[in-house]
Amino acid sequence: MKAVIALGSNLGNRELYIDSAVAELAKVIEITHLSTNHETDPVGGPEQPKYLNAIAIAETELDPRELLIVMLEIENKLGRKREVHWGPRTIDLDLIVFGDEIIDSEVLVLPHPRAHERKFVLEPWLEIEPDAYIPGIGEIENILQRI
Repeated sequence: MKAVIALGSNLGNRELYIDSAVAELAKVIEITHLSTNHETDPVGGPEQPKYLNAIAIAETELDPRELLIVMLEIENKLGRKREVHWGPRTIDLDLIVFGDEIIDSEVLVLPHPRAHERKFVLEPWLEIEPDAYIPGIGEIENILQRI
């Protein structure tokens, strides 16, 4: 199944954290596309440094909940601390879409509930998948024109 994963870092060696997260993900899923890194201003939360953001597209045999667990384990391995909501972080991994699945549970919401509002997700995604779309919302190119 196709999975779209957003990566972000704004602490320490941001590029190294993103590269390390991609390497860890590649141990369990097949990364088929990876955007360039985009430097962006933080959205919401406290005052904090700029982010590097990227998008990875992968193929996986895992189900979305299993993939989410892997992603949380990678965040922990790379020193992610959850002390301040929307605060700075060494690495942030978000599952944006998983095939055409729509899930609304306590642990996982797909597609990601705010992805369509975030240029730092949409722009790198469009870079590597020009015909990308968010299930139930629309084509990325059209969404970007509206925000």
